[in-house]
Amino acid sequence: MAVFTRVTHDEIQHWLGDLACGELQSFEGIASGIENTNYFVNTCKGRYVLTIFEKLTDRELPFYLGLMQHLAGKGLPVPGPIASRDGALFRPLQGKPATLVNCLAGSSVTHPTPLQCEEIGRFSAKAHLAAADFAGTLENPRNLSWIVSAARAIKPHLPAEELSLLEDEILFQTQLSRSADYQSLEKGAVHADLFRDNALMQGEHLGGVIDFYFAGVDTYLFDLAVTANDWCIDVNTGEFLEPQLRALVHGYSEHRPFPDAEKRLWQGMLRAAALRFWTSRLSDYFMPREAEVLNVKDPRHFERVLKARRHSIPFEL
Repeated sequence: MAVFTRVTHDEIQHWLGDLACGELQSFEGIASGIENTNYFVNTCKGRYVLTIFEKLTDRELPFYLGLMQHLAGKGLPVPGPIASRDGALFRPLQGKPATLVNCLAGSSVTHPTPLQCEEIGRFSAKAHLAAADFAGTLENPRNLSWIVSAARAIKPHLPAEELSLLEDEILFQTQLSRSADYQSLEKGAVHADLFRDNALMQGEHLGGVIDFYFAGVDTYLFDLAVTANDWCIDVNTGEFLEPQLRALVHGYSEHRPFPDAEKRLWQGMLRAAALRFWTSRLSDYFMPREAEVLNVKDPRHFERVLKARRHSIPFEL
């Protein structure tokens, strides 16, 4: 996503040599995001995305790439990794692991319509069901334990009011995570970052879902809450847009009805999802990494979202 690692035409062509995807014609950096280096790669056989992983390791990548391969194999519109002749889904490039995936059609939307929200809700439910037999076991890398650790690091940078909010919400989420309802929630491999910029729409229809590199095993309800907190809100206030939220929930429940425990914990998980992204944006803001192109997002957005979720939600599931 951000361009941390610069590569040359010859380096990419050499790296592509074992993938049977054709002669390199052109490439360009993708200047958005904050975690990995991404390039659009055009060859005589098509258009692809090359990802160079800046943080992820050889231990973690089989989960992410395997999940993408698993979902694509079940017919979901996700980028399938291009395997080398020996079956490898990633190989080193400039000493870092890298992968090539097919480039999906469509573009991200800024202001989703209710129909687009319904479509993404359907995808989420289908992905949860399709991943039920995926064997990967990597925990959500930005789970509550990570949040607690990150909060310690950013604590000296925060004004008293923000620090109080952060600590109070961590306490609430810690207590919620120990509840019987939470312990009963269904879990599986989830995207955990299905924001608008990670979905490609073709009109009202979904072209594909990308960027699975924050995926992990977590509750299905948390995954849906992450999506709701981005797709169904007024970006200026963080408050929900009820038609969009109802459409998202309806699209999801068409394929996977909500168990009673999920209904009871809906607001709590919406708060958990807001806390996760507020914390990560605070961490990126106060402790950024150098990159040729870097987009550090404003943490105040998810502070507003969290405050809105702590206050009320439009309706229960």
